[in-house]
Order: sequence, then C-alpha cells, then structure tokens
Amino acid sequence: MKLVRFRTNDKDKNGVVINGGLVEINPSLLDAAQSPFDDLERKEFYHLDEVKILPPVHPSKVVCVGLNYRDHAEELNMTLPEEPILFIKPSSTVIGHEDNILYPPQSHQVDYEAELAVVIGRKSRLVNQEDALDYVAGYTILNDVTARDLQQKDGQWTRAKSFDTFCPIGPWIETDLDPSNQKIGMKINGQVKQDSNTKNMIFSVEELVEFISSIMTLNPGDVIATGTPPGVGPLQVGDVAEVSVEGIGILKNEVSHI
Repeated sequence: MKLVRFRTNDKDKNGVVINGGLVEINPSLLDAAQSPFDDLERKEFYHLDEVKILPPVHPSKVVCVGLNYRDHAEELNMTLPEEPILFIKPSSTVIGHEDNILYPPQSHQVDYEAELAVVIGRKSRLVNQEDALDYVAGYTILNDVTARDLQQKDGQWTRAKSFDTFCPIGPWIETDLDPSNQKIGMKINGQVKQDSNTKNMIFSVEELVEFISSIMTLNPGDVIATGTPPGVGPLQVGDVAEVSVEGIGILKNEVSHI
C-alpha cells in the first residue's frame, strides 16, 4: 500500500495510490500504515497530475548512515565499518517530489546520493533487531544532497548536509516492501549514474533500527536514510535527479539557483 500526502484546492490531504491515481483517506499516514481500508473505490479519486505531491512525513530528525553499501566501499577502496556511521539532517532540509533542490552559493560541488529511507511508525527506544520491523511504518525514497567541497573543507558533515532543500523525500510511503532486496538507482537527466541493490547494504534495516534506537529515541515520522550505493557524483543547476527504488517508485527533483 502506497500512502501519500497531497495538496488540492489549497488543502492538504492524505491518500492512497490506487489505479494510477489517489483516493483520499481520513487517518494520518502513520495511523494508516497500521490500518486496513474498506470501500476505497467509492471515495473521491484524484489523478496524479492534478494534485501537488507533498513530503510524506514531517520528521523531527533524519538520521543518515554513511558508507553502508559494500560496492560503494569497494569503489572508494575503504574498509567496511564495524558499526554504522551516523549523522543527522535537520527537518528544514526536507522537500517533496518535484520540489526544487536549491544550489547554495557557498558551494561549488553539490552531489546526489540515492537512498532507501525507513519511516518510523512507533516511538522507538532500545528496540531489538527481532522486533525492529514492528516499529517501521514503511519505506520511501531519499536523496541525500551534499555540498561535497564543504564536507571536505570542514572535516565534519553538518554544514555540507544541512542546507535547505538538501533532503528530498517521497513521493510516498510503501508499507509492503522487503527492504533487503530491492533495486536502487539514480538517473541524472535520464542517464544512469547509480545502479545497485539494497542486498549490498552492510547493515540491514533491522540492525540500523536497533543501533540508532540504542542511542536516541526515534519518534513516529522520523526517517532513517540507509546509505547510498556507488556512483555518487555532482549536480549542476538545471539537472533533473531521479532516484528510483524498486517497489516504491521514483523521486524526481530539479536543481535550481537560490
């Protein structure tokens, strides 16, 4: 089931993707992730091209994982980490499907990073791997946009990862997905730049939920970005970035000047 937030006639609504369009639902998306629906066909139907798709959640934080693909580590000739490498993007970075990524004047190298994102559905603290998926509402797509030159200059990642618009998320939440074996990729202006599979992740979703929840409480709506595969590269103003995750869809954003 694909759960979506959308805007029509200046009103924000929740919906389900069905038959190539959207049907409005009343529950919040996180409630909807746990609830069955009846008679969806009888409710008002919207075509995708007649609504504005919104970010599927408003996370209090986006917890990101660095170097979590074996093939990316091989590409960089780096040793596999013994524990997940974590950093956080502020909620002010979040934008939705078809919103513009703004290229900051402080940077001269802004990179794309295709990622599978985990949406937390329940307050999570000290969660065991065996129970981890019970705390997950579903999965979406994320582009971990990074000012690479500033990351290298600063020696730490906060500024480089935290510019407004540097965390496109969407277009919706897929509640029924095996996160351990899905194709993931990135196209820039229609050309394939990243092409891998989530089976190449070093730390599984279950391991990440356990590890992160042992450090910080994860709130409903928080997002875990699970790392990027090889092929990371630069974005230019005018580029169109399309992140795809099998079983979810495509997250599309254009790069523009501030």
